[in-house]
Amino acid sequence: MFNIVAREELNPTVTKLVVDAPFIAKKAKAGQFVIIRSHELGERMPLTIADYDREAGTVTIIFQIVGKSTKILNGLNVGDEILDFVGPLGVPSHIEGLKRVCVIGGGVGCAIAYPTAKALHDNGAEVTVISGFRNKDLVILEDEFKAVSKNMYMMSDDGSAGEKGLVTNKLEELLLAGETFDEVIAIGPLIMMKFVCAVTKKYDVKTVVSMNPIMIDGTGMCGCCRLTVGGEMKFACVDGPDFDGHLVDFDEAISRSRQYMKFEAQARDEDCNLFHKEVA
Repeated sequence: MFNIVAREELNPTVTKLVVDAPFIAKKAKAGQFVIIRSHELGERMPLTIADYDREAGTVTIIFQIVGKSTKILNGLNVGDEILDFVGPLGVPSHIEGLKRVCVIGGGVGCAIAYPTAKALHDNGAEVTVISGFRNKDLVILEDEFKAVSKNMYMMSDDGSAGEKGLVTNKLEELLLAGETFDEVIAIGPLIMMKFVCAVTKKYDVKTVVSMNPIMIDGTGMCGCCRLTVGGEMKFACVDGPDFDGHLVDFDEAISRSRQYMKFEAQARDEDCNLFHKEVA
């Protein structure tokens, strides 16, 4: 069992949990993830490691309430236990040799972008952050990003936070103004990453995206997280989650990601009191 030692609601749909997991904290690196199961009958969920503290032996996860399992996870409080917490899994983000990097996070994808931005900053890179949200009520990790970046720009669809517009608007503005980056790292909704890559391709800027498709075992066995990258099949869990964004077949990934949206919504809206009956 893995104890929850801290809990914080970052916005109405996004929650941060700090979990006592010393063996994972000891080896975790930016870009990696864990697979958790909240209870004996629960489904396996991959969640990116948002932060870790090797000395305290804790791992931080940030998740959005999407389906039934994340709704149940959101109901846990400090002192409660998570049944399974397995990791670190996946290939760590590549940060060596990068001097000037633009890290772009969209919505809850900012939780995945933050540890990479922090690792780059700690490694001596000059980090520019562009974060995007629908409105000010959904903003997360603003102070954390400011602490690890030289320049930070916030965009919102309605202009209620930062500047009005999309992350791609700010990115292209910077590139047109002569900003140069060794690499752009984009993490967020698939459609956002697709259009970030469309912008960077015009300017011949290497772009890495973090792919988080449906995943079950996290070891390459189930094949659920398969993607087409450069015309070849890849598994996000063992080959990624980071990939060359200019090679990813985003249309295929978007189509596959939408297959279970209706079922997720139905499960989320079920009475979670049933959960207590299931595990009784």
